Amino acid sequence: MASPAPLLLLLLTALPPLWPSSLPRLDTAEGKATVAGLILSALERATFFLEERLPEINLDGVVGFRVLEGQLRSVQAEWAQDPLLQSLSLRVGTLAAKLESLLQTSIFYLKLSDPEYLREFQPTLLPGFWKLPRAWTRTNASLVYPTFEPEDSFSEDSSDSCLVELLGTRNDSSQPCGLSDSCRALMTKPGCSAYCLSHQLLFFLWARMKGCTEGLFHHSQHYIDLFCANMMDLNRRAEAIGYAYPTRDIFMENIMFCGMGGFSDFYKLRWLEAILSWQKVQEGCFGKPDVKDEELSKVIQYQQHFLRRVKRREKQFTDGCSTHNTATAVAALGGFLYVLAENPPAHGMPRLSPPSPPSSH
Repeated sequence: MASPAPLLLLLLTALPPLWPSSLPRLDTAEGKATVAGLILSALERATFFLEERLPEINLDGVVGFRVLEGQLRSVQAEWAQDPLLQSLSLRVGTLAAKLESLLQTSIFYLKLSDPEYLREFQPTLLPGFWKLPRAWTRTNASLVYPTFEPEDSFSEDSSDSCLVELLGTRNDSSQPCGLSDSCRALMTKPGCSAYCLSHQLLFFLWARMKGCTEGLFHHSQHYIDLFCANMMDLNRRAEAIGYAYPTRDIFMENIMFCGMGGFSDFYKLRWLEAILSWQKVQEGCFGKPDVKDEELSKVIQYQQHFLRRVKRREKQFTDGCSTHNTATAVAALGGFLYVLAENPPAHGMPRLSPPSPPSSH
């Protein structure tokens, strides 16, 4: 499958304006509780969407909610110790318990709709698979590629094959941490962008979560640093063009994955505010924005023709809801909540306030 990287990169060429956020400051308990409440409300609405359409949610969508469930469990434990946050802790615990029940039911439906795909990726749905960061760092702009590949040869089939090889679920005799020459080449290929880049990062994140340390995996942190530096650059470019709809999914996926990698500078208040504004309030999902203007609708359709992610198992509903958009959104929002819980009000999100300098690319 040829990916539309050239047009995507054309859209992502401007330098980002550093728009301020109108959300409350995080250096007080009140501000922190207010922001946490906004995130929780969004996550509760998204969980309602999951519950309402559970038989139709694909595995990728379920994975995002599994990540969220783990984030909520950690947040609940942290806030239970703070008398000022115990009411929020109870609310988080209620949501986590509801999610756990829904996730168990989702596996039943996935066994019916896509049993082979479920067998290959079921480890990622198990409680505890997704390890949350305990230490934080920031991206290094000096690692950003001078140029991105003009043609992105990313293939979901090839990526899936490498991820299955890594998980050790290809067949009964395969073992975790497998790495063929072709997968080594694909997952370390320089100059990747968009989903090619995020899947390269996912490969090394999963390697770390599976405890793979031999050979190439001895250098996992180097690749994680490299890929997240470039994902930060692409997110800043997405911000520069006003978060045009076709860039939102990869924008949130980058926050989800690099947040799991421990990069605190992906948790910007203005990015949180943007993500919250994209949720469909009535449905609770994330996806194609409501467009009333016919001409604007044509522009978006034209962009989607070139920029859409051709995902074999993606589920796009007639009301514009997207399972993949919603999955990346809830995991990104759960990451914001996790960072809030990990840091006391005096510190807020790790070094959040000073904006990063504009990229030179």
